[in-house]
Amino acid sequence: MTHGLRGARRPRLAAVALASVLAMSLGLAGCDGSGDPEPSPAPTSSKPPKPPKTTELTFGVWGAKEEVAAYQDLVDTYNAETEGSRIELMTWPTHEAFASGLRSGDPTKVPDLYLVSRGDVATLREKELNQPLLELLDERGVDYSDDYARDALLSFSADNELQCMPYGISPMVMYYNTKLIDFERMRALDLPAPDDDLHEGWNFEQFTAAANFATRPRRGTRGVHVDPTLRGLAPFIYSGGGDLFDDDDDPTSLALSEDDSREALTRTLELLRDASVTLTDEQLSRASALEWFKRGKLGMIPGFRELTPELRQVPGLEFDVMPMPTLDDDATIGDITGLCVSSEAASIAKAADFLVYVVSRESTARVAAEGYLAPANLPVAVSDDFLQPGQMPEHAGVFTETVRSMVVPPLLEDWPQLERAVRSTLRLMLTTTLPDIEALTTQIDEQSREVLDPELPSDSPSPSEE
Repeated sequence: MTHGLRGARRPRLAAVALASVLAMSLGLAGCDGSGDPEPSPAPTSSKPPKPPKTTELTFGVWGAKEEVAAYQDLVDTYNAETEGSRIELMTWPTHEAFASGLRSGDPTKVPDLYLVSRGDVATLREKELNQPLLELLDERGVDYSDDYARDALLSFSADNELQCMPYGISPMVMYYNTKLIDFERMRALDLPAPDDDLHEGWNFEQFTAAANFATRPRRGTRGVHVDPTLRGLAPFIYSGGGDLFDDDDDPTSLALSEDDSREALTRTLELLRDASVTLTDEQLSRASALEWFKRGKLGMIPGFRELTPELRQVPGLEFDVMPMPTLDDDATIGDITGLCVSSEAASIAKAADFLVYVVSRESTARVAAEGYLAPANLPVAVSDDFLQPGQMPEHAGVFTETVRSMVVPPLLEDWPQLERAVRSTLRLMLTTTLPDIEALTTQIDEQSREVLDPELPSDSPSPSEE
């Protein structure tokens, strides 16, 4: 990508050529055959043209140091090749640290170009922090129709506009320890297991068999752990034909008490609250589920692509990925990120120029090569820059293939607040030996209305863990 450098030099070359022609013409005009020299023109003083003014722009991202280093490399390359603007990278350790600035509504805390989670879009629209992109991309000849999935584009669209450019799309998958779970051996023992090693999917019976297979009391290993959160349970609810919310566009409540949702939860909890194959409270008090997985003591844990580099650094750990298990239909949720131009950018045009550079195939591949990003750019998602043959997980294509079964939840202003409102009751449902699913799901839905529809009074009692 030349970023207009050649086009910027052509007028300069043409001016030099034109000056040479004029000089030759003047020299010929001085020889008119009379032998009398023409008087020399009076000397004039000329000032060199002023260099173009440089626009300072900021680019805000968050992530691990290796991923941030890849963004810095993009910035350095762009600054070296581009005149008229200079980019400064701003970084935050986590998305939450960055998002607090967005929620404040203070435009001075918003970079000119910045990375967001899809969950931030409601805040962006409410506080008018971003610049819609359709016209800006059209002016720059960007054709994204072939390189991006329709769902990825829709996830960052609102008011018939593309609010931000899709950048990363990472579905939740199931990481598993290949030393504890051996599908070939399971098949040899006539246990339910995926039919082949393509890792295209598995049903809940096979998933349950794998959890039991990985559980070895003498070795101190457990089969599976799923966090008692809405995000943790959502793939199972959707896969079982249920719904997480009462409305996909403008929810006023969770929908866990609906018949299909409740049935999906009942089937799922038969495994997830089985104390013989899941981590106990005592184990979780000593270490997180991720730490148990790193120690080789846990067979399976759900996660996203950003977990991959962290697991690769663990000596002796061997792992791969599978899609989330299927109850009735393939379903999962995902982390989706996008790049936005600030409505208060120092130069919206130059920020858009940099956006086009960052989302190009070459730049996206550079960041994806660090292993954290699951790119929304389809050609990069099927390239070796992302799949990384020879590295774990062996079946990295699961991330790309699973995107098609992602359920994109409605835009919420504060998802963490919703999780906090129902956390205690969800935990009761997953840890009680014989939970009253009907009563608990009804209570969870009531608690959710305090966040999703606060004007509606709720008589639901506060949850108790006694």
